[in-house]
This record gives sequence, structure tokens and C-alpha cells, in this order.
Amino acid sequence: MITRRSPLRTLFYRAFYGLPFPLRRRLVRLFVPKYVVGSVTLVRDAEATGAGRLLLLRQPPARRGWGLPAGLLERREPPIVGAARELAEETGIRLAPDRLRPAVPNAVVHAQGWVDMVFETEVPASTTELVVDGAEVQEAAWHPIDDLPHLTTATARLLGHYGIGPLAGRSDA
Repeated sequence: MITRRSPLRTLFYRAFYGLPFPLRRRLVRLFVPKYVVGSVTLVRDAEATGAGRLLLLRQPPARRGWGLPAGLLERREPPIVGAARELAEETGIRLAPDRLRPAVPNAVVHAQGWVDMVFETEVPASTTELVVDGAEVQEAAWHPIDDLPHLTTATARLLGHYGIGPLAGRSDA
């Protein structure tokens, strides 16, 4: 193994690691990029055949298109707990966090400074009552994956990572 040390870099790291931990942590927080973290749930119809059906939401303003159950995490909230909470708040579907599983990829980093932690689950559409508040969410409905309605740009990009929707298979999704 060959080790090449820059004298300036070596001096910087010696000085940095010589600082008290609280000061090092504060410096890292000051200079490292910050991200907003949210949770998203892909809810599939457990009874659907073929390509399947996906639960989508229409939120104000409705002209933007359909989206997925999602929201920002609360302070120190585990992403899977946030996903279950947002799913219940926006659709009325109450599932224990252990009913959700991490999607692959689990984290989608967006250039605009946010990260979506994505989870998946299946529920039977015929026996699952959807309840929306009419303010944050205007409508919730099941849509065939091979015939999705107009999606928000963010939703189309996110679904593209999972091979779903108009941006499926594109590297810029």
C-alpha cells in the first residue's frame, strides 16, 4: 500500500482532531451540506393482477398532478415511523411500521436539497377504506401502474427510480 501525504492536509487533520469533540461537531455541521428528509410510501393493491395498481393522491393545487403518500420527518423520527404516520394522516390507512419495507433504492437524493426515504407495502384495495381530509389531500385513488394519470414532476421522477411511470428506465429520473 502506498500512502501519499500532503503536508498541508496532514497539518489540517491533526489540528481538526485535536479540537474538542463539540467544536468539531459544530464545524462539521457548519460546512457540510444540509438536507431535508422525508418519507414516501409506495402502496400497491395486494389484489391486483398484471402490472398492478398504485395508490395516488391529489393534493392542492390539483392541476399539478397526482402524488404519493409522503411528508417530512418530525425531529428525531425514524423514517419508517414517519412513513407510517404520513400514510395514516393522508389516506386513513393505519399500518404498523413493520408492515412497511424499504424500497430499493431506499433513499433518493434530490438535487434541490432533500432526501426521500422510500418504503413499500401492499394492502387489499377492495377492503381498505381511504379517508382524506379534503384540505391537505383532496382525493386518494387506485390507479393501474401501466396507465397512470398525470403525475407531479417530483412523483414522476421518484417513480422512475423504481421502473414505474413515464420516466421509467431514464437515467435522469
